[in-house]
Amino acid sequence: MPTPAALLKSLARPHRPLLGLGAAATLANAALMIAQYRLLAAFAGALLFGRAAPDWQGLWPLLPLVAARALAVWLAETAAVETAARVKRRLRADLFDRLLELGPVRLAGEQRGALAALLVDGVEAVAPYYARFLPALLTVALLPLAVLAAVLPQDWISALVLAGTAPLIPLFMILIGKGAERLNQRQWAKLAWMSAHFLEAAQGLTTLKLFNAARREIGVIARISEDYRQATMAVLRVAFLSALVLEFFATLGVALVAVLIGFRLLSGGMSFTRGFFILLLAPEFYLPLRALGSHYHARMEAIAAAESLADLLSRPLPAVAAEAGRPPLRAAPRIRFEDVRLTYADGRAALDGVSFTLPAGGLTALVGPSGAGKSSVAALLMGFIGADGGHILADGHPLEAWRPEDWLAGLAWLPQRPHLFRGSIADNLRLARPEAGPEDLTAALERVGAEAMIAALPHGLEQPVGEGGQGLSGGQRRLIALARAALKDAPLLLLDEPTASLDRASEAAVAAALDRLRAGRTTLMIAHRLETVRAADQILVLERGRLIETGSHAALMAADGPYRALWRRHEMEEAAP
Repeated sequence: MPTPAALLKSLARPHRPLLGLGAAATLANAALMIAQYRLLAAFAGALLFGRAAPDWQGLWPLLPLVAARALAVWLAETAAVETAARVKRRLRADLFDRLLELGPVRLAGEQRGALAALLVDGVEAVAPYYARFLPALLTVALLPLAVLAAVLPQDWISALVLAGTAPLIPLFMILIGKGAERLNQRQWAKLAWMSAHFLEAAQGLTTLKLFNAARREIGVIARISEDYRQATMAVLRVAFLSALVLEFFATLGVALVAVLIGFRLLSGGMSFTRGFFILLLAPEFYLPLRALGSHYHARMEAIAAAESLADLLSRPLPAVAAEAGRPPLRAAPRIRFEDVRLTYADGRAALDGVSFTLPAGGLTALVGPSGAGKSSVAALLMGFIGADGGHILADGHPLEAWRPEDWLAGLAWLPQRPHLFRGSIADNLRLARPEAGPEDLTAALERVGAEAMIAALPHGLEQPVGEGGQGLSGGQRRLIALARAALKDAPLLLLDEPTASLDRASEAAVAAALDRLRAGRTTLMIAHRLETVRAADQILVLERGRLIETGSHAALMAADGPYRALWRRHEMEEAAP
């Protein structure tokens, strides 16, 4: 995993031209500033100590100098802001790509609130590093050297004072920064935890109200918020302390230069013009160092966020064979599991040497008690995880022969609770085919028998849908998800008990739609309710990660084995009052 600092540097690398433009503008600003102050010092010397009246025409060059400096400052700031904006766009795109590549199984243990905080607040925390700290760092590397080069020919004593006091500022900044880095990391962890807990509480609001636990949860959120407030105040205390220390040394340096110049002016050892020129430049020498100190906390915040960002971006991805590049499936495939093994992170076997075949165009049902490995089979087929051993073949080719996006293009998945996004019904259907026109959507709805349901809605296909399908019944959500699968027209269909938790009428409508949809497709159905598997061409019985029985419903019932035992248990549960 790259270090946070290495990640921040790698994100800046593609934007070196912009950073170079900012550096050039900063250097130009330094040269223009020196010329401006030289002109001002010469005019002030002539005005105060000249024997003749000053030539006011000599001030006219100040106008183009001031305008050019304003342009240089604008260019430097624009380059910095644009760099930060480009880094944010690229980083968010990379994060979303990585989330899609990792898939839901690898992210199952993550708190959604923490991920949301990382994608929003984490990326925003990185932006000031490029908009403020990095430009300040470039200015520190250029402007003080330019000032020192201008002062040295005029007065080596003042140049020595400037060069001798300058290192004190970054030295104390580094010393203070070591403690600030730990505090920023602690603050970021508190923010991630607060975001995760608040999102979970919002999603479980109905449950909290039903169990009269809302007030107790308010107290928990208040404690978490207080912890975050204290962590934030600790960071701010260090930031203000560091600013005070830096201001002290910068002021001390300017004062020391002024005192030494004042003594030599009184003794006649230095002209007013030279002394005034150096005094004008002295604050400008320390200004970039002070700015770097005030923006140093931006670096600390970015480092704290980049640690979590680097962890997510460096997670291993599913293996893809070097020869991957087969086109998406166009016809119902024959799927073969050969001695497939999968192990959980804690060492337990999810699948232990499982071998079976899904016949092309057939319906295969997967049954077994909870924890038997049914979901693991589906996750393997969708490519969300890779097997620890054995082979999974589609028409004789390993799944690794397809790029993940090409494999998923030939597969449709219908879970127990299909997710519908905020938008319209048409928007949700077009997830399967973004280019689909109204006639394509209507044909997909007719294919699953959902056209009457849509016609009964006030706005038809443009009916608004809330997050997660709010505003629609469970049966309506399933039918829309089935129409989405029909619109995709994938030859491989995976189902996870699509009729679960529905009333009789909705269950019958969804079952009829399924029968129409699975025709001509290789279908694997994970079954929790045994009534749904009677019509399957073959039934696979899993137990503790092993395939213990296979056959049709009639054959397995006649064998009086584990499948028959599952039916007995199921019938007893159904008969129980």
